Amino acid sequence: MAEILEREGYKVKIKVEVPASQVEQTYQSVLSSYAGRVKLPGFRAGKAPAKVIEAKIGKESLLDEVKEALRDETFPKAAQELSLLPVGARVLDESLTFGQPFVYTVEVENYPEVKLPDWRSFKLEVETPEVTDDAVSRALDDLRNRYGEMVAVDREAQEKDNVFIETDDGGRFPVVMENAQPHVREALLGKKAGDEVVVPVKDGETIVREVKTKILEVKALKLPELDDEFAKTVGEDNLDALTTKVRESLTAQFAREIRNAKASQLLDKLGEAIEADIPPTMLAREEQSLLESLADDFKQQKLELSEYIAQLQKEGKLEEFKQNLTESATKRLRRSLAVEALTEELKTELSQEEFDEFLAEMARSYRTTPSRLQSELGREAIARLRIQRLHDKALFEAVSSIES
Repeated sequence: MAEILEREGYKVKIKVEVPASQVEQTYQSVLSSYAGRVKLPGFRAGKAPAKVIEAKIGKESLLDEVKEALRDETFPKAAQELSLLPVGARVLDESLTFGQPFVYTVEVENYPEVKLPDWRSFKLEVETPEVTDDAVSRALDDLRNRYGEMVAVDREAQEKDNVFIETDDGGRFPVVMENAQPHVREALLGKKAGDEVVVPVKDGETIVREVKTKILEVKALKLPELDDEFAKTVGEDNLDALTTKVRESLTAQFAREIRNAKASQLLDKLGEAIEADIPPTMLAREEQSLLESLADDFKQQKLELSEYIAQLQKEGKLEEFKQNLTESATKRLRRSLAVEALTEELKTELSQEEFDEFLAEMARSYRTTPSRLQSELGREAIARLRIQRLHDKALFEAVSSIES
């Protein structure tokens, strides 16, 4: 049996009463578990009397285990019975006497209730890109770049070329000028096939050695002519048809960008405007999640978060870091709570067909199959993706409602 004693915001004080029969059953279960694994002189395994086991383990220790086992079993049921979603809990009081019910009192940090603002009155203002002739021309040039071919040129190396070199130890390899380190790019710019140049090798800003290098070849990207033949190469009948297709594609792309920008703006406004009291435990977990993500980022750079925090402490910036962490965690939680409440208000649903279509599109972008994608991501990640997709759909529905 469970009842709510007090309720104030996210704080809920509840009392749980466990029948004496269940207490006795749990006590016997704890005793049996010890009887099977504790060796006692003069007794075969599992045959020692209860009094002997109690004397060996200590009655208080046994009772502590009984109380813990009873709380673990009954608290989730009590929370469900009282329609609570605990994000944290602490025991305030408990009483266990043989032959009597076990009674304990818990202060629960309940999942926060959220009150949405009058979001239908929000004004969503985002920059609206135009599908101009220049935009179409740039898109066609991008398409030509994708079908371009690197060809040898008899001139000096420029910023976007590929330069093929041979080092004095016989190694041969290409240097993509756009991706090369600044000091390497500087050494090769303006050089042509047959030239010899010394390329520095640096460790940070320090030159550790110099490598004698010979330019074997300079290659530049040769773009196809923008004509009917090129249009046929990419699957269209002629240049006019290709231009029309590109314009339509840009129109659809800009529409998606506008929709996404408005959804993001709506989510920001909702996160700022909702009424919600966030429990400390929930905030602490979100801060920990942000720290773990930051630690992963540091590891990719072969750095340690602990060293970074120590440096902040040394520079007197640790408190500012903690404040920013709390602000970021709070913002993320408020946005999450807001979109959950919005989804519930709109009664948004995501069909399996819609989610399968989303996974198929995602799989195509990763050049894999939906089944392989799901296998690689795992069930938990797929479940999170589904929730994210559901929330996105709710935001898009809300944007449409505001604009109608």
